[in-house]
Amino acid sequence: MSVHFEEKSGVVPCQTPWGSWYQTMEEVFIEVNVPHGTTAKEVKCHLGSSDIELHVKGKEIFKGKLYGTTVSDEATWTLEDKCLIQIILMKTNREAGNCWSSLLEGEYCANAWVQDQMQRKLTLERFQRENPGFDFSGAEISGNFAGGGPDFSSSQK
Repeated sequence: MSVHFEEKSGVVPCQTPWGSWYQTMEEVFIEVNVPHGTTAKEVKCHLGSSDIELHVKGKEIFKGKLYGTTVSDEATWTLEDKCLIQIILMKTNREAGNCWSSLLEGEYCANAWVQDQMQRKLTLERFQRENPGFDFSGAEISGNFAGGGPDFSSSQK
């Protein structure tokens, strides 16, 4: 569901010196630009449940404690076209209110506008999951969307 929603509605990336990261309700995606011709043997990547570390050609790209926890045995990294590393982390808390404000604690923070757009996107993704017959991919949202938006669960029955 997330992939389909993201394909139709786009992503809200947080730009960094090495590339960008973005998120859905379930996953965090990290895209790292590396020198063209980089091989997988030159990449050292540790993906823990609460920490991450990436080295390329012996140079540290980032290292630290993740903003939230992830399922480490479901994390993956790939090297695309010998110039882009893609890392996918599965969040342990998969609710719309769990919008990461930074990739690492205190590092690679989303600015206020990007954070606002990320939260809007996660709230619309939640609405899409709760209402599969509707298409929220082009929707705009205003009002109370912080923390995943309003909770209608008690009024549905």
